Amino acid sequence: MSHRRIERVSELVKQQIGEIVQQLNLAGCGFVTVTSAVVSQDLRDGRVYVSVIGTAKQQQAAIAALEEAHGHIQHELSRRVILKYTPRLKFLLDETESHAQRIEHLLDELHIEPSND
Repeated sequence: MSHRRIERVSELVKQQIGEIVQQLNLAGCGFVTVTSAVVSQDLRDGRVYVSVIGTAKQQQAAIAALEEAHGHIQHELSRRVILKYTPRLKFLLDETESHAQRIEHLLDELHIEPSND
């Protein structure tokens, strides 16, 4: 399958799972957003990255709740997106924001006063 088609399928999966997740009752899980989805070449597996605004405990609760609702999400996705195979989903925490904040913090610590030469 072409790389471009996989990208389009991944984007469609991301959008649909985002809508499905919004309909779930994720009380106590912070603010959950689907940031990206990556579908394998054979369409059999998919990784769904979610961002959770909240505490570390809320992040863990959100991933656990998504894994618990996995069957429902998988079924709903198969109804919304017609593919030869519906990808088996794996939910992962998107830590891009926390990594960016850590790098910014480290750069702030390295701040060196300019010399007047």
